[in-house]
Amino acid sequence: MALIVNLLSLLFSTFIVHSNQITMSLRSFKISENITYDCIDIYKQPGLNHHFLKTHKIQMKPSVSRPEFKMQTGKNETSNKNKIGCPNGTVPILRNTKKFVTNSQIFAESHFHPLSADSPGTHIAGVRSNGGPFRGVQASLSANALNVGNDQISYSQIYIGSGSGNQVSYISVGWMINPGLFGDQRVWTFGFWKGKDGKGCYNTACSGFVQVSKKIPIVEPNVLKPGVPGWFHLSIHQDRNTGNWWITQIMKDAPNEDIGYWPKELFNLLDNGANMVGAGGVVQASRSGSSPPMGNGQFPNGGRLDSGIFTNIEVLNSNYEQRKMNSFPIDNLVDSEKCYGLRIGTVKRFYRTHLGFFFNYGGPGGNSCGV
Repeated sequence: MALIVNLLSLLFSTFIVHSNQITMSLRSFKISENITYDCIDIYKQPGLNHHFLKTHKIQMKPSVSRPEFKMQTGKNETSNKNKIGCPNGTVPILRNTKKFVTNSQIFAESHFHPLSADSPGTHIAGVRSNGGPFRGVQASLSANALNVGNDQISYSQIYIGSGSGNQVSYISVGWMINPGLFGDQRVWTFGFWKGKDGKGCYNTACSGFVQVSKKIPIVEPNVLKPGVPGWFHLSIHQDRNTGNWWITQIMKDAPNEDIGYWPKELFNLLDNGANMVGAGGVVQASRSGSSPPMGNGQFPNGGRLDSGIFTNIEVLNSNYEQRKMNSFPIDNLVDSEKCYGLRIGTVKRFYRTHLGFFFNYGGPGGNSCGV
């Protein structure tokens, strides 16, 4: 009888190739025609194949749980809409095609962050704080369906990083519409990092990120109705004991979900925190020079919820104390006021909702945004 059960188990399993290694998937979730998640043994996941992680030991949970905070919540929560639930001991890994991996490497080369030199066709609107050392950043951010061209990108992110000379260590998480990478117009969650080898990587398209959650993958599609925002509540923080950098999804009416982490071995400038944190929107124009919409496509000239918004933006200082981001000196970043805007929040409550430190941002884009 046991033999029959084992044979049936193998029949319903699939073999997945990751980084030239064959891994058996114990279960799979097909989200749509071209999107499948495979439940991979947590100790055999592709993230651990990175050459810097040969002796790395998986950290199953953060040393200290992230404190909960009052947050802006909309009616259309985006958390775990796809209802993935891998068996114990396995984690969901997006089944990547060769084309997706290749495109990820191409887009990683041009992924913009405020520590890099100006990138042609890239425009930003957000806030940044320098100094530190910072141990983390978190925020609630609205997401919206947008009309983004096949050779355009629009995304919103929280980020943390350090730079020294030509070297950069950098982590960002948020949502993205990138038809050239994902092949559709959906809003995708994403994580991005650049470390001591000078190369960047999205999600699990290459090794490095260690997935720990068995139900919320680092990269996931979300279908939003036009004009109806969804909400993400995200946190990046450095583990106090291990130095690893965790990404956590702050949950509404449920325990927070620690998605996974980037091991400290990947970075050479983030051992003792980061010297920069920030949040905001970014777009990349098409080759013809046409820039896509940012935020929800509206300038921040109306009400608090009429444009793209980041709320409850907080950072962890060098002592792991949680502070509103405006407790530190802040730079306002807007490089194309013809197409995008930024408005810093000035009230603590709005319609009985706690906004904390917040800002509105975004705009329609167009053909006159400059380079």
